[in-house]
Amino acid sequence: MLTQDLLNIAQEYGSPVYVYDAGKITAQYERLNSAFAKAKSLRIHYAVKALSNLSVLKLFKQLGAGLDTVSLQEVQLGLAAGVDPKKIIYTPNGVSLAEIEKVAALGVQINIDNLSILEQFGSKHPDVPVCVRINPHVMAGGNANISVGHIDSKFGISIHQIPHLLRIVENTNMTVNGVHMHTGSDILDIGVFLYATEILFETAAKFKDLEFIDFGSGFKVPYKEGDVATDIEELGDQLTDRFNQFCADYGREITLAFEPGKFLVSEAGYFLAQVNVVKQTTSTVFAGIDSGFNHLIRPMLYGSYHGITNISNPDGRNRFYSVVGYICETDTFAQNRQISEITEGDILAFSNAGAYCYSMASNYNSRYRPAEVLWYNGEAHLIRKRETMDDILNNQVELDFAV
Repeated sequence: MLTQDLLNIAQEYGSPVYVYDAGKITAQYERLNSAFAKAKSLRIHYAVKALSNLSVLKLFKQLGAGLDTVSLQEVQLGLAAGVDPKKIIYTPNGVSLAEIEKVAALGVQINIDNLSILEQFGSKHPDVPVCVRINPHVMAGGNANISVGHIDSKFGISIHQIPHLLRIVENTNMTVNGVHMHTGSDILDIGVFLYATEILFETAAKFKDLEFIDFGSGFKVPYKEGDVATDIEELGDQLTDRFNQFCADYGREITLAFEPGKFLVSEAGYFLAQVNVVKQTTSTVFAGIDSGFNHLIRPMLYGSYHGITNISNPDGRNRFYSVVGYICETDTFAQNRQISEITEGDILAFSNAGAYCYSMASNYNSRYRPAEVLWYNGEAHLIRKRETMDDILNNQVELDFAV
């Protein structure tokens, strides 16, 4: 996409607005497929929680992807997008047995991450094959907030509980058709990730009816120039060789599965916001925009970096700004960031805004959530309308105090 395309979108659809480049999403999907091309059977499940817009899910269906879901509602979105339930895996955490049973009734692959629910589900539904999520006790992600495979994580069945897991499977006569892990996001060291896969291979060998092994995802993408990212090609080369050897030892071919979200959509996304005010204090120049952490919470929640470009004045002289929002809380997007000179009314473009941005937006301060636009085949397509006051009031029940 060109800068002028983004400016045209901001002018036509207003700000703030999220924009996603379908071409970049497609390129990332094809890159991942190419990296693991040596696998005889590969399944990529797109992680819906990263960006759950229905049109985006339909794009992934068109590309041939399955879906990774974490809630009944995400499953229902996938089905509404026309995805085959057999290509959807459901990996919840801390949900009720009742929700798992509802999803199982839809024909979706169930992935269970604790022994209590596994025993209950296996006792009631021994004929429904399940995947089990293993916690390898390996910290492969960027920090404790986004690394979910360490020993203190709430996710997965500990590798030290494998004997108990096997006893449950034997006692209930249930079938385990897959094993799964997810070590966390922003994986830098593929050696650590490959170490975790060895633990999963060792666990997988204990089950005789496997159809797939799901290695999760967490592949890091670059957030700024010179940033380090997961070497997906090197990982693909090493892991597929090891996976093919496992299949040979196992005695039959099974499917190699992944569930990327950020890798597929992060770099495809832009968040466009207009500058309301340029405010200079004794020590700082603030650029206040028509948005806040109600629309983009990652910088405040995770300390995440998003590149910011003044697309209204891309060739201007760089100055230092702190970019802040209009929420009545501290909502800072960037501190002392060099950005080309900003004037009130300019449009700022935040990069890497495709993953965990709109999907984590809220109506805090009773602000409307923004519109979403998909750039597809050289044209802008509105894929979600901007909210209105009717949306804010829709589910509220007004109490008549006169009664």
